[in-house]
Amino acid sequence: MNERLERMADYVKNYNTRSAWCRGVTEYGLELLEKLNEDIEGEYFDLEDIDNPKLLVKQLLNGASDWKHYSRNGCSLIYNHDIANRLCTPSELKRTRNGKSRPNKTEEWLDTQARALYQASLVIKYAAEYTKGASDEN
Repeated sequence: MNERLERMADYVKNYNTRSAWCRGVTEYGLELLEKLNEDIEGEYFDLEDIDNPKLLVKQLLNGASDWKHYSRNGCSLIYNHDIANRLCTPSELKRTRNGKSRPNKTEEWLDTQARALYQASLVIKYAAEYTKGASDEN
């Protein structure tokens, strides 16, 4: 992985891991960075474009119009129990019967995943800003 992306991954890993939700957001963020690295290595995305937030998010979305579309079209986890296991505490898993019940009154699990992916994209944008201009010689 490129040094800049490694620093961004370190930022994402250390951003906030105090809750099950935050640990899940971190995991989504690291997966998005891994895909971004593949795109850079495959020359589908220019490393310099990381500093442009709009281009960065567009690349992270991988052709989807938004994070709900990304989530619902199989670009991330597709099974409710997998999403629940990633984002929930043990008590939340019990309450939702390991993802068999809806996460709340207004969302399906894919919607909840879309919120987590959106938050992960924000953390990646923060990481890009934080690592901007940092020397690769460190």
